[in-house]
Amino acid sequence: MRRPDGARRLGERMSTPITPDELPIWVPGIRTVDSAALSWDGVRLVGYRYAGSDVGIPPLRDYLLVTYREGATPMHRRCTGEWQANQMQPGSISFLSHAQRSHWRWTEDIEVLHLYLAPQTVTRTATDLYEREIGEVALRDVLRADDPVLAGLVAGFAQETGQGGLGSSLYVESLRQAACVHLLRHYAEVRFREPATQSGGGLSAAQCRRLTAHVEDNLGSALTLAELAGVVGLSVFHFTRKFRGSFGCPPHVYVMRRRLDAAKRLLARPDLPLKVVAAECGFSDQSHMTRAFRGMLDTTPAAYRRAIAG
Repeated sequence: MRRPDGARRLGERMSTPITPDELPIWVPGIRTVDSAALSWDGVRLVGYRYAGSDVGIPPLRDYLLVTYREGATPMHRRCTGEWQANQMQPGSISFLSHAQRSHWRWTEDIEVLHLYLAPQTVTRTATDLYEREIGEVALRDVLRADDPVLAGLVAGFAQETGQGGLGSSLYVESLRQAACVHLLRHYAEVRFREPATQSGGGLSAAQCRRLTAHVEDNLGSALTLAELAGVVGLSVFHFTRKFRGSFGCPPHVYVMRRRLDAAKRLLARPDLPLKVVAAECGFSDQSHMTRAFRGMLDTTPAAYRRAIAG
């Protein structure tokens, strides 16, 4: 017996993965916050206020973490198996793997944060973490977890969405990486494609040369972890591990040292104003350069200039 056209179209829509922007079609709510305008790579945070609902959701394109901020409610959910039930309250977290249908029922008003992680981002992190080719990563069917570490990471994304600040892009990269690693350690099933392989502990000599040249040539601009990793053809996670093995410090410390070295050279020219030196060396402003001098050299740019002038 043929299904009516409307039922067939609904079935097709329910089997097609949807984006975060399409979720409100299936789960109406009031949006409270959204990081979309910030164009973060591989991660997005969206907040909602929801009334009690009974909703079926098509497969999602991305992995989803739901953190509960306000309100408590009994929650019923079914993914691939039987219905699960639990009491959700502020601090609780639910996980939903990508490409998986789900059905949710709750009775009370709640406020939540949705953290979406792109599959390619999670897979890339898993590849670096296990140093093996990844076939598939699936989040476990966990309706409620009480995980202060993960809740704190999501809160960090929410704070950056609302206010941001100096180094925001680097901070978001770090939060994203930490969230992916935490999920892979505690809440994911990973299927490998190939046997494990051995890899060296640091960057090659050629990679080190390319990297140092790129840093020196671009000290006056904002340097991100993603950009530095791209210079040597590695993911951010793999790059940071290998970088420390070769240089003995994290990338941001190395870049700051190079900025300070460049600033010391320019401070030898008494005709250059301090604000010009700061701009030429990639500091956000003169105050940023002064803080860096105090923190790493226990002096100030002005005092350093006086000292070398004799």
